Amino acid sequence: MKFVFYANTDWYLYNFRLSTARRLQAEGHEVVMLSPPGEFGGRFACLGFRWVTLPMDRASLNPLRETVTLQYLVRILRREKPDLLHNFTVKCAVYGGLAARLAGVPATVNAVAGMGYVFTSNSLKARCLRPLVRALMRGTLDHRQSLLILQNPDDEGIFRRSRLVAPARIEVIRSSGVDTARFRPSSMSGRDGRLRVLLAARLLWEKGIGEYVEAARQLKGQGRDIEFVLAGAPDPGNPRSVPHDQVQRWAGEGLVTWLGHVEDMPALFATIDVMALPSYYREGVPKSLIEGAAAGLALITTDQPGCREVVTRHGVDGLMVPPRNASALATLIARLDDDRALLQRLGAAAREKAVADFDERMVIQRTMDVYARLLGGDAAGQSLARPVL
Repeated sequence: MKFVFYANTDWYLYNFRLSTARRLQAEGHEVVMLSPPGEFGGRFACLGFRWVTLPMDRASLNPLRETVTLQYLVRILRREKPDLLHNFTVKCAVYGGLAARLAGVPATVNAVAGMGYVFTSNSLKARCLRPLVRALMRGTLDHRQSLLILQNPDDEGIFRRSRLVAPARIEVIRSSGVDTARFRPSSMSGRDGRLRVLLAARLLWEKGIGEYVEAARQLKGQGRDIEFVLAGAPDPGNPRSVPHDQVQRWAGEGLVTWLGHVEDMPALFATIDVMALPSYYREGVPKSLIEGAAAGLALITTDQPGCREVVTRHGVDGLMVPPRNASALATLIARLDDDRALLQRLGAAAREKAVADFDERMVIQRTMDVYARLLGGDAAGQSLARPVL
């Protein structure tokens, strides 16, 4: 069978959905990657996947440009004739859902990991767009030959209350999963020395970037020898991206060590003690948190949708900090700096939870089950639904 994976960046497909594509490929199916042009798409060919590009501006509101994008998407789907189209993120779900109907695609899966800028920002632009996006989602996602995958119960509640999609067509699969064999506690020594804290994410204000830097400023002002590491790059396609020159100024002041995009995250985690994500964003389930948990790092995050799926009990499997509160974040980091036994206990509990709840093999299998439910029949069910654990 043929599957098309459609996302608004090639980076997302490469970093979040490659394992699922490989599972399908191993079972003899064809997977085509579809996204706007980017730096990661060229890697797909080396792994045996075709990559198709389309002209799509994630931030565009120009009706003419968006119409052209939709027409282009319909042409691609008519040419490829996939058995199933899997769309990722809100905009791709809306466009892909509509294009799939026009192109006659038999089955569609829409995955919405977090509610995105339109639903999380309080800017005038976001508030004006919200009713329109809701209407588009209701008109394109609620179709009998489609299923919606969400990553946390909070988002499921929003879709149910808003009646955007019939409850029977909603599946909750927590996170995109983590390879717990690749991300594991490090055997490196020296973690009892200088505390190293990491925030790894797209550099969006809602991820708590400003609060993280302010906490670093406060603790360095107290004379504490703690290194604050920032991994990730600005996201020009998002209106709430932190400007590049702002991040450079923070690094120039010595507040953070900015690494930009990091390819080898397990190697970075081996040098880190604490993963901090003081997000006030409606996350799906943050990839950086579950990777940090699998690596045995102590976690600090907020009691926000998505984040609360990873840290469930304050002081047991991580620490919870109030959103938008740099002083509280600084206090928790200082607590871990002073109490290395707590640091170790939290890291061990985080690893245990990652293995039990977020192992990617379980996530991929549940995704296969969704595919089989839509495709049905002997051609799909026997291979797609086969257990792998």
